[in-house]
Amino acid sequence: MGTAAKDVIDVQQPNNLLLDKHVEYICAYENKKDDYEYVMTEYLRMSGIYWCITAMDLMGHLHKMTAEDIIKVVKKCQHECGGVSPSEGHDPHLLYTLSAVQILCTYDALDVVDVDGLVLYVSALQQEDGSFVGDMWGEVDTRFSFCALACLALLHRLDAVDVEKAIEFVLSCKNFDGGFGTKPGSESHAGQIYCCLGVLAITGRLHEVDADLLGWWLCERQLPSGGLNGRPEKLPDVCYSWWVLSSLAMIGKLHWIDRDKLVSFILASQDEETGGFADRPGDLVDPFHTLFGLAGQSLLGERKLKEINPVFCMPQEVINRLDVHVQLL
Repeated sequence: MGTAAKDVIDVQQPNNLLLDKHVEYICAYENKKDDYEYVMTEYLRMSGIYWCITAMDLMGHLHKMTAEDIIKVVKKCQHECGGVSPSEGHDPHLLYTLSAVQILCTYDALDVVDVDGLVLYVSALQQEDGSFVGDMWGEVDTRFSFCALACLALLHRLDAVDVEKAIEFVLSCKNFDGGFGTKPGSESHAGQIYCCLGVLAITGRLHEVDADLLGWWLCERQLPSGGLNGRPEKLPDVCYSWWVLSSLAMIGKLHWIDRDKLVSFILASQDEETGGFADRPGDLVDPFHTLFGLAGQSLLGERKLKEINPVFCMPQEVINRLDVHVQLL
């Protein structure tokens, strides 16, 4: 007898997109700077800002965010080395450097930071095998390969690194199931697949992927509830509405999943009272899952939201303004 798949079985209301509530939630979150939750997330603040402004931009309400204050925060978090930290007093890291670049690109405010210094910081993190470490402490992960190339692509500075070596490393992380892991030999994971496909889309090498094999693995992430998980035997999570769907979009297989069931799962993960999305129905909401719930809905064609770019997780209109182009299958 087989083992039952881990899933959220009882997917209930709400069944419509509570756009106004989500706008209220993000606006309120920005003003709760003395709350325990806000204080305890200082270590990822830069990414938190990116999640919030991108969510608001997708909903057409970016103007309700305090742009001047946000840009000042980003400027204060750039270090002499060129990298950006999550908050003042923290170390710089590639993750938050990308978030900073995304924020400044959204506001068309790259001139407030030392772009040349930022490019030097990113390029110095590339290793001999083409991989990237996230910071001075030396952790290697395909997430960092994506962060590095996404930063440089948005800045039109891909020439600052060895792109071919970067591609070689990412391809060395490809597994027998078509997926990708954190490094060579690591288990396939939807988040890492997104990062590796992002690298290949940015560099025009998506043809190196077995789209049918990978598409099948990604589609198997959908559970009876309609939700998506990140790897076998895990519960569904709204954030994978982004990592899985964006990957499928990059390889031209978005139509391979059950759209209606996924939409129902995402909508059921909203909080009708406060606004915002949780990881799954009944859990507490947060800005991370709110962005990726909205981003997934955008990929699925929700007309109340702006079109999103599947590689950069930014509104397509911003990517068009930056004149950045990627390969999609």
